[in-house]
Amino acid sequence: MNYFKQILRFAKPYKSYAILNIISNIFYALFSGLSFMVLMPLLKVLFDKDTEKVLIEPTFKSFTKAATYFNDYLNYHISLLADNDAAKALTFVIILILTVFFLKNIFNYLAMYFITFLRNGTLKDIRNELYDKTIELPLSYFSEKRKGDIMARLGTDVLEIQHSFLSILELLFREPLTIIFTILFMLTISVKLTIFVFIFIPISGIIISLIGKSLKRKSDKVQKEQGYFLSLLEESLGGLKVIKGFNMEGIFNKKFQDSTKRFFHYSNSLLNRTNLAKPTSEFLGIGVIGVLLWFGGRMVLVVGSLESEQFLTFMGLAYNILTPAKAISKASYSVKKGNAAAERVLEILNIESPLKDKPDAKDKSDFTSEIAIDNISFKYEDDLVLKNFSVKVSKGKSVALVGQSGSGKSTIANLVTRFYDVNEGNITIDGDNIKELTKSSLRNLMGLVTQDSILFNDTVKNNILLGKESATEEDVIKALKIANAWEFVKDLPEGINTNVGDSGGKLSGGQKQRLSIARAVLKNPPIMILDEATSALDTESERLVQVALENMMKNRTSIVIAHRLSTIQNVDEIIVMQKGEIAEQGTHIELINKNGVYKKLVDMQSFE
Repeated sequence: MNYFKQILRFAKPYKSYAILNIISNIFYALFSGLSFMVLMPLLKVLFDKDTEKVLIEPTFKSFTKAATYFNDYLNYHISLLADNDAAKALTFVIILILTVFFLKNIFNYLAMYFITFLRNGTLKDIRNELYDKTIELPLSYFSEKRKGDIMARLGTDVLEIQHSFLSILELLFREPLTIIFTILFMLTISVKLTIFVFIFIPISGIIISLIGKSLKRKSDKVQKEQGYFLSLLEESLGGLKVIKGFNMEGIFNKKFQDSTKRFFHYSNSLLNRTNLAKPTSEFLGIGVIGVLLWFGGRMVLVVGSLESEQFLTFMGLAYNILTPAKAISKASYSVKKGNAAAERVLEILNIESPLKDKPDAKDKSDFTSEIAIDNISFKYEDDLVLKNFSVKVSKGKSVALVGQSGSGKSTIANLVTRFYDVNEGNITIDGDNIKELTKSSLRNLMGLVTQDSILFNDTVKNNILLGKESATEEDVIKALKIANAWEFVKDLPEGINTNVGDSGGKLSGGQKQRLSIARAVLKNPPIMILDEATSALDTESERLVQVALENMMKNRTSIVIAHRLSTIQNVDEIIVMQKGEIAEQGTHIELINKNGVYKKLVDMQSFE
């Protein structure tokens, strides 16, 4: 229940629907009990063969005799209306019964109608906040988590909460109210018989709770396994070329089948335990009905302290308790399953992002002087990737970072854009520590072209517009031309309105990269970060893009992370990195003349 207290905050905007649902449930519970009480006059009409009746208006004596008063009161007025005509009396009684059942079902529908808005609204808001939190969390969080597990939490876990949320409202209002009203009506018929019902409820509750104790644990296993095989599916689809190329279909098939086998066992265990609730509660219910038939039958036939129509009505009311009692047991099971789902969802919602904007963080709208990376150290896990690294990039200047893989080049890009925070030292823009700026304003100052060309399953135009949503079609075409992408885009079946497929799968690597560059060009930021932007290009595309990049970098501050050294010969400063530290720095000519690390790297690459 602790988790549901936190989930309840999502229901607050829909509290009016909750109130209307409760009101409808009160009337439903009332008419549910009355639907059996109004059967008494019908039974009286059917069983009583005495045609000569003395019409005496009944008087109310006590609560425990209220059923007798209710029966006599209805019979008195029905007899007056029917003028002692049994056929007419039967018609009036049937109309009364139909009216009560009609009202019962109208309020039942209204209760479900209002709760639908509450459930679906809560579901929508949980999903929205969960997605919002998911894209807000730092990249470091997702390096440890499986994508499939996150997808399972957004999908099936949230749905489980939605169903459990309905169950808990039934548990709190609908079913208990039905039981309370029914017991009140039963007390007006016979206090002795009602005592048996009070004995039945706690006994069945104890038995059902014992059965349901392990449900949360079993449900948690099911949900975790579901997250695992969704992740495996996502990885398989993403790496299909590698799987087929290395003939690994059998290995991945086995992994998936092992997962679905575990899911099969966990699900069987969970569902069998859940399914035990219905037969258990039904058997307990029939047991108490049997006791009531024996004891109540004696009160009618032997003692004579109970009228036959009252006894039959009481039996109907007793049976009316079984349905909500079974619903409560089912709801309590559902709540236990939902508790496991809520725990998994709230695990994400309750995480405090270490990169969250400070309350007094300021918006920075322009870049005027320099980016200063001052004596920073950083590690992803245990070992330092950067050690006491310092560099300054003045406005309008371009700096290239080169070095072997793992030397910390791309880490600089991740830190400047604040995808991660430094462990030691500071990064400032115009003297402002980037931790003191809002992430949104910081990233608005920067354009990013990554090593992996990240495109979305949408049109060319919409992929480019991510750089600047308000741009016109002419602006998009201009950006494509600067990135040397227009030459192939204009020949696509629908031009800029052509869908690029999942992850840009319909395009070549070079084409995808040029679209990524066009997106950065359209944004037109004062600072450009190119993280091995030309590494995926063929020689011809590289030449085309290199001219575009050089044009784009004019009068613009650029940090270029380069693998191909031929692309960075014209930058203002080259920094050679080794194991997270600066090995050399200077212009291309200066570093060649030094005949050091940079010269060795250049000699290892052939230039055309």
